[in-house]
Amino acid sequence: MESYLGIDIGTSSVKALLVDRSQRILAEDAQPLVVSRPRPLWSEQDPEAGWRACLGAIDAVRAAAPQPWQSLRGIGLSGQMHGATLLDGGGRVLRPAILWNDGRSFAECAELQRRVPDLTSRAANLAMPGFTAPKLLWVKTHEPEVFAATRMVLLPKDYIRYRLTGAFVSEMSDAAGTLWLDVANRRWDDVLLGACELSRKEMPALVEGSERSAQLSPELASRLGLASAAVPVAGGGGDNAASAVGIGAVKAGEGFLSLGTSGVIFAVTARLAARPERTLHAFCHAVPGRWHGMAVMLSAASALSWIAGLVGAGDDFSGLLERVAAFATDRDAARFAPIFLPYLSGERTPHNDAEATGLFAGLRAEHGAEALTYAVLEGVAFAFADGLAVLSEAGARLDSCLLVGGGARSSFWAQMLADVLGLTLDLPEGAEIGAAFGAARLAILAAGDATEEEVCTKPAIRHSFAPNPQLGEIFRPRLARFRALYPAEKATRNLAG
Repeated sequence: MESYLGIDIGTSSVKALLVDRSQRILAEDAQPLVVSRPRPLWSEQDPEAGWRACLGAIDAVRAAAPQPWQSLRGIGLSGQMHGATLLDGGGRVLRPAILWNDGRSFAECAELQRRVPDLTSRAANLAMPGFTAPKLLWVKTHEPEVFAATRMVLLPKDYIRYRLTGAFVSEMSDAAGTLWLDVANRRWDDVLLGACELSRKEMPALVEGSERSAQLSPELASRLGLASAAVPVAGGGGDNAASAVGIGAVKAGEGFLSLGTSGVIFAVTARLAARPERTLHAFCHAVPGRWHGMAVMLSAASALSWIAGLVGAGDDFSGLLERVAAFATDRDAARFAPIFLPYLSGERTPHNDAEATGLFAGLRAEHGAEALTYAVLEGVAFAFADGLAVLSEAGARLDSCLLVGGGARSSFWAQMLADVLGLTLDLPEGAEIGAAFGAARLAILAAGDATEEEVCTKPAIRHSFAPNPQLGEIFRPRLARFRALYPAEKATRNLAG
């Protein structure tokens, strides 16, 4: 029985998943990771700890499925994006990796923009502290001896590839999140690299996510109990791109809405669709000849957790949501509910405003827990509507959209989202499919054992939430009020100094 291994190098854990050619899961494991925050705004991780966790997850999968393991045909990688792993000329790690959620390099973002006035058109994205390029400028300024010793810059998953194979390789979807890639033409941009006083010599080679990047080193093959090292490692993908492969979102017009702690609308495109001034992330997809636009909101299901705690519901989300659904059957009550801005942790798309705050407007004495919770659910839906509008402006359409994430368990919220967005949302059957599964699919493709059409199928659909045009009309004036609130909220912050 042939098998394929998908490995996802996340922020809090490394996951490994073994599948057969029919994509049946044979074994899976997760090993925890620790994030270090030695100073305010800093977020770092030890690359060696990630490697040890990776080996631990692989060993667990191997032990759980020893016979299929012996017929391993390919390995795929996915991982957290944007992290900077710096190596010296001997391939040794120079400092802890600076992660995607590290916020120390705001000044370096401004400096990058000064050095490259057309940066946003070159990189198709805004310079933000989360991206890799400003991290390297920070290292050059604050740790010059580390910068001087740096001979290779790798993203987190690509450091794992290096340990597996000895090769320095990345792929298009992850590289697009560095601010060094010419995203439209899928190649390193010498001007963007030069702005960080780097060159292609410090960059890994580039392949497509479904292509063979390297093969296991003989030492690793022996360590993993494999008879041959001739096991290809796929290029892989950044976490969202790999997740999209895992749910079959690989053609233009396909995508997903993730209703997790934060929120994402992901749309596959046949060309680069960029709106950096509206904080749309425009990246390459993990399959050749496709890109994706990604609108990101920072508080989605976390806003529901917040209001549930505030009104005393605790973890009883289902009971609270049942009461809210009953409240919403009274159209007048819903029409006069408060309007909520869900910017509890700032906001990304479309405002790019870390200082944005949450806000209730239109509160009345008669409003209770149900009205407040209804407003929170609706406010999150309205924020998704803003993200969808930015995708539309960029020319990224959504013809089909899967609904994933913990918040997707609420049928009431799912229907509200469909009504507000005017978009059918398909809830997949079974457990949520993650990035490790997408990585395993990329391994099958890199091994040459099936075509993209055969591998990247969609999951069975449990339920489709089609938009109700009449309810959409009811939401329209409330959405207009929602959109008027952010400028007012920002103006009051400016008045406060």
